[in-house]
Amino acid sequence: MSTTRTVSIRAFRENMTKFLKEGQKKNIHFVIMRHSEPVARVSPVKRDAALESIARDVAIAREEYKEGKTFTTQELRGMLDL
Repeated sequence: MSTTRTVSIRAFRENMTKFLKEGQKKNIHFVIMRHSEPVARVSPVKRDAALESIARDVAIAREEYKEGKTFTTQELRGMLDL
């Protein structure tokens, strides 16, 4: 079972490590508030699921690289609006 808590952006910024550890340990989702308006949600990630997702992404990237699907630094910057 998970719990959702609201926390001000300032409190989250000042206590981020504490909140992240607590969220992971107790499956708590945090809604970050700015001036009583929600601006973000932070949720714990199950370690095994995260590693599986990363492994899938790496496998896909390797296949795309073999197929010659690559980007220049300039193309990547354009995609990221840098």
